[in-house]
Amino acid sequence: MLVELPKGKSTFGAKWVFRKKLDEMGKVVRNKARLVAKGYSQQEGIDYTETFAPISRLEAICILLSFVVHHAMILYQMDVKSVFLNSIIMEEVYVEQPPEFQSSIYPRHVFKLNKALYGLKQAPQAWYEKLSSFLTENSFI
Repeated sequence: MLVELPKGKSTFGAKWVFRKKLDEMGKVVRNKARLVAKGYSQQEGIDYTETFAPISRLEAICILLSFVVHHAMILYQMDVKSVFLNSIIMEEVYVEQPPEFQSSIYPRHVFKLNKALYGLKQAPQAWYEKLSSFLTENSFI
């Protein structure tokens, strides 16, 4: 949402990242674009309270695979596309308009984010909270 920056709030930049998806022959199959926040300029305690990155240790994966093989189970794996873009952030975060896509009507306005954006320090934690609450609500333990 494009808004005026409230007094006392900080903002940081955003940039577009462009990629070309290639097939086996090196031919361009699809062009991809992603808006990325310049989260490296965020300050802890001001722009976010804590960070979190859910990772799995190699030992845990080996134990899981051993358990699955031993009990003749079927193991499924999934990849969630645009995972960080689906999680709601609790902090007030304001991002500057990317230089190539500035509004001619409101050039000094900024974007107020309701959902996480790639590059934000709090994006992994917001996604983990959403996933965790979904699993708990659906009786997973």
